[in-house]
Formats: sequence, structure tokens, C-alpha cells
Amino acid sequence: MKYTTLGRSGLAVSSFALGTMTFGAETDAEQAHAQLDQYTEAGGTMLETADVYSGGQSEEIVGEWLRGQSVVARDRLVIAGKGRFPVGVDPRDSGTSRRHLRRALDGTLRRLGVDHIDLYQVHSWDPITPLDETLGFLEFAVQSGKISYAGLSNFLGWQIAQAASAACGRFPLISMQPQYNLLAREVEWEILPACEANGLGVLPWSPLGGGWLAGKYSQHQRPSGATRLGEDPQRGVEAYDLRSAQARTWRVLEALQGLADVHSQSMSRIALAWLSAQPAVSSVILGARTTEQLADNLGSLDVALTAVDLATLNTASDPEPSAWPYGEAGRDQRSRVLD
Repeated sequence: MKYTTLGRSGLAVSSFALGTMTFGAETDAEQAHAQLDQYTEAGGTMLETADVYSGGQSEEIVGEWLRGQSVVARDRLVIAGKGRFPVGVDPRDSGTSRRHLRRALDGTLRRLGVDHIDLYQVHSWDPITPLDETLGFLEFAVQSGKISYAGLSNFLGWQIAQAASAACGRFPLISMQPQYNLLAREVEWEILPACEANGLGVLPWSPLGGGWLAGKYSQHQRPSGATRLGEDPQRGVEAYDLRSAQARTWRVLEALQGLADVHSQSMSRIALAWLSAQPAVSSVILGARTTEQLADNLGSLDVALTAVDLATLNTASDPEPSAWPYGEAGRDQRSRVLD
């Protein structure tokens, strides 16, 4: 495992984080604890969770595991939580208001069985709550010792810029958690530059595109069986009909398969190695159902892609923006050279 600091901070994190969204839903407590053991034995230090993962069960499972660890082992970990989405049916049980985030954070601490977590992230932008109210709560949470650092998740570029500017000097805002993988590179247009400009480390979620980049799905046969899309073909942004209709999807998978054959590695390891090599990325969030899947993911630590390999994947996965503002004409317009 490799380590780096998260954003413009001194917080050291491992190059892979363990996401716990499957815990309590797709992965039972026994298997979840096995994953946590496996991950930490490999040198992993960052655990990522949220209050809405399995209705709070994920945090409870992690908390149960934490109570079985030594003080020294717990002290090595960086625990990241998130709040914003509904945890009840009342309108007040959602959003980024001071009231909701206070209750959400307290609930997270209670389920984890701790009085403090290292990183607390706003799970998404809230168009109703004034941004300064949200940032005021994060400032309070840092000052009260409940969190050490704050972060964002699923924000757009302009939202990142506003939050970072307003937070400057008040509390350490150090991270951003977006979807980022070979099939979802549009974040490179505005979101990643906003993160780099404002000192936020990037923590990509869905690094394998919901199983697409592991080579689970076929162009000529709809998914079935014990896979995410086999159980729910219309699942979110990775829905089969949505992605299978794009020629780019199959170009990416073909390029991945080719490099997997060259390196004698799985497609998922090649995809993770590509993502880890991206300059804005601090730690890639792994989300596995089983210890076997997690072992395969961790195996990407041993994959060294060449510049030619990276270029091959970049070309195959290019989202091909229109000429302006994100394509060649826009980039040329924004460039400047001193002769």
C-alpha cells in the first residue's frame, strides 16, 4: 500500500480506501468484518461510510468491528462519514441544514461507537439550505472536536469553488468525493480542476463503474444472476440500457481487455491502476461484495501501467466533448504562451 496526504492537509491516507456501502445490504456482517480485516492487513487505513448506507447498518457493522480492535489498530485508521440524504420521512430529516447535519453526525458517531471521526463530508449540494449555514455547521463540528476535517461529495465545479472560498480560514475543507472512472471522465472538465485549484484531494467512488470495468457485462446478452445489474438492470447511472447503448463503453472494455491480456491481470486491476495514476486522485474508494473481489481489487497495487498503456486507455475512454468549451477550441482559447 502507498500513502499520501489528502488534499492541502497533513492527513495521511492509503492509496485505496475501503467503501462500506455494501455492508448490511449486499454483504452481511461476517463478510464485512472479513473485508475490514483483509483491507487493514494489506495496509489500508481509510474507511468510508455514510448514514444512508443500508439505513445505518453499514455504520453499525463498522462500529462493531472497531470495538474488537486494539487502541493502536484503531488509531491507524482514518474514518470518513457523510450526511445529507433522507434518514426519515420528515422534511427536516434531509438536507444540509444545521439541524439535520447535527443530528446526522451525532447518529453516525453513535452507530460507529466513537466520539470523533477524521473526515465528515457533505454528501451532495442542497439547493434549499444557504451554503453559509452548512459551512457554519462544519466549522462548529471541527471546533467542538467531533471531526478533524470536512469534505464535499457530488458537488459541481462552481459549487466546489463557492464552498472552498467561503470556508477558507474558517476550517480545513480538504476533500471531494465524485464518481470517477474510465466510463465517467466528464469530471475532468470542471470538477477536478476546481478541486486542484482549491487544494481538495479527490476520493473517487464507483471506480469500476458498478462492475462494468470488471468485464462482467456483455454487449449481446442482458445481465442476469448475482451481479448488481443482473439483480437490477436499471440501477442508477450504471444501468445496462444506458451504458450498453454507447459505443464508447465497448471501446473502453476492449482496450481494458487488451491491456489485461498484456499484463496478465484482471480488467478491474487495470482500470483501478489507471484511476490511481490520475494526478488529482488521493485515494480510490473500493466497494466489494466479497473478500475475493476485494483481493482482486487490492491486486492492482502491483500493476504498473506504462505511459503508452495510459494513453491507450485515455484515447479509448475520451468522452469526446464538443469543440467548445471543453474540447480543443475551448482549451486553445484558454491557453496562452509567452513568445
